[in-house]
Amino acid sequence: MNPCSIATPQQDTEGDGRWNSIHNRFLSDAKGKDADVIFLGDSILQALEHTEVWNQWFAPLHCLNFSIHRDQTQNVLWRIRNGELDHVDPKVIVLHVGTNNVEYTAEHICEGILEIIHTIQEKHPNVYIVIPSLLPRGQHPNLLREKNSKINQLLKEKVVHMKKVDMVFIDKGFIQSDGTISHHDMHDYLIPTNAACRKAFEPVHDLLHQILSEGEPEKDLTPSE
Repeated sequence: MNPCSIATPQQDTEGDGRWNSIHNRFLSDAKGKDADVIFLGDSILQALEHTEVWNQWFAPLHCLNFSIHRDQTQNVLWRIRNGELDHVDPKVIVLHVGTNNVEYTAEHICEGILEIIHTIQEKHPNVYIVIPSLLPRGQHPNLLREKNSKINQLLKEKVVHMKKVDMVFIDKGFIQSDGTISHHDMHDYLIPTNAACRKAFEPVHDLLHQILSEGEPEKDLTPSE
């Protein structure tokens, strides 16, 4: 059995129950707020909520952000299966997860992401799912960066024929000509800076705006090359 596809809560390594507290806050938000768009995933999306880009582009679209630092595919799957999408009726869900599944293969991680997609579709058959690609990571070329790139390619092949699922490549322009990532784009070589978020998430914003204003967008808005 693929561990990336088995719903599991995040381990409480610090002992303060923080992850479960955040999950419970999301459950409360789901019951109390109407959202057209829900962002669901890991630290990349969690950090986005604390940027000017979020306030300028995404907050006006009536968004909720259900993303938690260090979440892996199995943690997001657990949260969905334990109520986070039960009392909401979003038009779009933006899903970003997988970069923290560092100990698993690209194939297993891709399967985990697909399991999340299928679980979302079971709960919300009419929702549109937008998947920003995994970003490169690490200052210099490394195995995790290669793995993220492979996950993106595997996922693209899987979702290209899925109805109401669109993958948006947001990883362009991070890797410089010498193979490094600038600290101006990622202070810690994992999470984009405020300026880099603008570069990365502009195509996501454009696609959301198109879905919310027009309905079905054209496929392949963001060519992968």
